[in-house]
Amino acid sequence: MSATYPCLVADIGGTNARFGWLAARHAPVSHVAVLPVREHCGPVAAANAYLEGLRQQLGEASLRPNSAAFAVATAVAGDQVELTNSHWSFSRRQVQQDLGVSPLLVLNDFEALALSLPRLGDEQLRAWEAGDALRPYLPASAAATMAVIGPGTGLGVAGVTPTPQGWIALPCEGGHASLSAADDFESALLAHVRTQYAHVSAERLLSGIGLPVLHAAVVAVTGAQQGLLHQLPQEALSSAQIVARGLSGEDALCSQTLDSFCALLGSFAGNVALILGARGGVYIGGGIVPRLGERFFASRFRERFEAKGRFQSYLAAIPTALITDTLAALTGAAVAIEQLGD
Repeated sequence: MSATYPCLVADIGGTNARFGWLAARHAPVSHVAVLPVREHCGPVAAANAYLEGLRQQLGEASLRPNSAAFAVATAVAGDQVELTNSHWSFSRRQVQQDLGVSPLLVLNDFEALALSLPRLGDEQLRAWEAGDALRPYLPASAAATMAVIGPGTGLGVAGVTPTPQGWIALPCEGGHASLSAADDFESALLAHVRTQYAHVSAERLLSGIGLPVLHAAVVAVTGAQQGLLHQLPQEALSSAQIVARGLSGEDALCSQTLDSFCALLGSFAGNVALILGARGGVYIGGGIVPRLGERFFASRFRERFEAKGRFQSYLAAIPTALITDTLAALTGAAVAIEQLGD
């Protein structure tokens, strides 16, 4: 395994690419840098920019990685990789050749985030209620399947389950599963969105690209219900504007959009927990929820997470927590490269 290290690890999303350095097996990820995806033509250019900066920082002109592990925000199959929410598209073989690494491991970003879950400590998490045990369903010595859901640019979903050979990630594209409503208002929201999109996935509303769609639906449905449709603002807002205005209290419709976002996310998270049997917990990643701060923990997320009829008690025993460590996926990529030698 010594020939595998040093290793270049990366977490490549639709907006940013985070790079880090693994000096040796089981070493912590170090020298992390965040590069905007839009400023680079692809992963090779971004990786070379990172490595050049690292060489200057360490004063080692010949520094180069032996291997690499890239966590990417898309499904991974075959040689060609196309990111779902960015302009990057690349050949795995070509990237491996251009960077001179072997192996080059490419995995889904939420597969990597899932692999990080068993290694996360209390300081990297915030439980739904302060002091809650994060894995109360089974004895502390036992392990159970865990799930991670992340509203960021898109909506990532994955799981991780224990086996006699260690933790195995369960990559999926759950963010593209159909979104369901739990009350009449949400039914009206989805009906409105279906006038624009034939399929309303969870990602269509519960993501950075989805918040403006959700906001527009809230404006339209609220206006129709109150007979004020032509009096309500029709301005198209960005996700950042919706979050900022909703949190400040200056815009009631943006505030209502955040409430709907948290409630719908809770219902979706409960579905994921049931499908995966995630008794070890459901963990929230991505860039949106941390920006909501206390608003998220005061929302209906947990209420809706548990609102599954006869299985309410099953879900009530499953902990939920926010991942506060933005570099967790890099740790997961490091785990994935370690597993190649196990």
